[in-house]
Amino acid sequence: MNQPQSQTPSRRSAFTRFLDTVEWLGNLLPHPVTLFALFALGVVLLSGLLGALGVSVPDPRPEGAAGRSADGVIRAVSLLNGDGLRMIVLNLVNNFVSFVPLGTVLVALLGVGVAERSGLLGAAIRALVLNAPRHVVTVAVVFGGVISNTASEMGYVVLVPLAAVVFYSLGRHPLAGLAAAFAGVSGGYSANLLLGTVDPLLAGITQEAARLIDPDYMVDASANWYFMIVSTFLITAVGTWITVAVVEPKLGRYDPGQAQIDLDSEGRLEPLATREKRALAWAGVAALGMALLIALSVVPEWGVLRNPETGQVANSPFLRGIVALILVFFFVPGVVYGWLVGEFRSDRDVINAMADTMGTLGLYIVLVFFAAQFVAFFGWTNLGAITAVTGAELLERIGLTGPLVFVFFILMCCVVNLMLGSASAQWAVTAPIFVPMLMLIGYSPEVVQAAYRIGDSTTNIITPMMSYFGLILAFATRYIKDLGIGTLIATMLPYSIAFLVGWIVLFYLWVFALGMPVGPAAPTFYG
Repeated sequence: MNQPQSQTPSRRSAFTRFLDTVEWLGNLLPHPVTLFALFALGVVLLSGLLGALGVSVPDPRPEGAAGRSADGVIRAVSLLNGDGLRMIVLNLVNNFVSFVPLGTVLVALLGVGVAERSGLLGAAIRALVLNAPRHVVTVAVVFGGVISNTASEMGYVVLVPLAAVVFYSLGRHPLAGLAAAFAGVSGGYSANLLLGTVDPLLAGITQEAARLIDPDYMVDASANWYFMIVSTFLITAVGTWITVAVVEPKLGRYDPGQAQIDLDSEGRLEPLATREKRALAWAGVAALGMALLIALSVVPEWGVLRNPETGQVANSPFLRGIVALILVFFFVPGVVYGWLVGEFRSDRDVINAMADTMGTLGLYIVLVFFAAQFVAFFGWTNLGAITAVTGAELLERIGLTGPLVFVFFILMCCVVNLMLGSASAQWAVTAPIFVPMLMLIGYSPEVVQAAYRIGDSTTNIITPMMSYFGLILAFATRYIKDLGIGTLIATMLPYSIAFLVGWIVLFYLWVFALGMPVGPAAPTFYG
């Protein structure tokens, strides 16, 4: 009897020390803005050193290919000279305004912001979870979490605390509901039935990285859409199973005495009011109408958003302009809902909703400025191409050019994500290295991006560096007042492991066994 009691604190102490180490290492990293500024400066300094040493690699692109050097050699270009300084000064603004993710995210968020500020997205999430039959509540919570990440923080702020309340009202452990929602929102960040603001953001970064090898390469925001759709059902199934079979049995029966709030008042559900239900129904009709109009412009052979030269969907205005369609698809139902519930009474209210959304992006815009400089400098100096060629040659020497390379790549992304929680910041750092490298051994940028998103999503729920982790911890302590960060991570760890294993298996089955594309007109192989 005494021995297990002495071992349990030891195990928990060791785990806590491990978590403390992760948190300490993460805290050593500077702010992402500072990080990109340092990276940009580092590229300038490194280019001067490698340029002075005359570092070069053979250009792997065939004769006549766009961007291929005249003599078939890629040389390091120094920015630590007069020409380099003039290039930096003359292009600093252009690097920023022409950075693809900047415009795409701003445009998409105009529509999503209206839908969020009107209350539409919050009402849709509440309707999905609160109206689900008791026996499918867990499925509804996880699925709702996955769908909610279309609008970024909506799932964290609305669904996670709501799920805890729902579980408590059903006599289940509220922390299990919180964990299920958190797993869907954050662990399933790269799964969805709809395209969201993160899709054009990542696609823009991927395109910039791919152009280090192929200057004309285009990556659509829908690059991973097919894989995202099938992943939605995987995450929902796995998240539900982990909640029911692992998390709830481990948590046991909930004791309301552990809470630091009055559960009699805090634990009451607020169903949708009649006006909200009516507005939600009409917003659904508006969304359906928009979907039908979009379908009419794409599905028929005469569809105006098909490629006007080939008549195909591939390389069409529909795929190239998907960001504009995201704007309209969220904007129209958002306005309808906001008008019917009284949130929007005039065009000024709609405009203010759009302006307020733009007002929340100040930090993102600052981050993009420095990220854009880093990416541009990396391309000018040829360091990206040199790193890619060198890395590809190393992979070929050790024989790691087959699909197995993606396992190591995904695991690396998992580890990096523990320290750098921002999906865009992490991809802006890693994409210029790994997208060209894996292109050179034959894989498309779209497939590389899909693999990255697996690694990024699965460890979101166990890293204190994730921007909403502190908020989730605050929600959890309402129900268990002494709950620590280690307990929360231990609760989420089974989801992280199961999502990682299941997603890797799905990736290999979908891409390599079945030969299915990860998105519309997205090739699996390059070259």
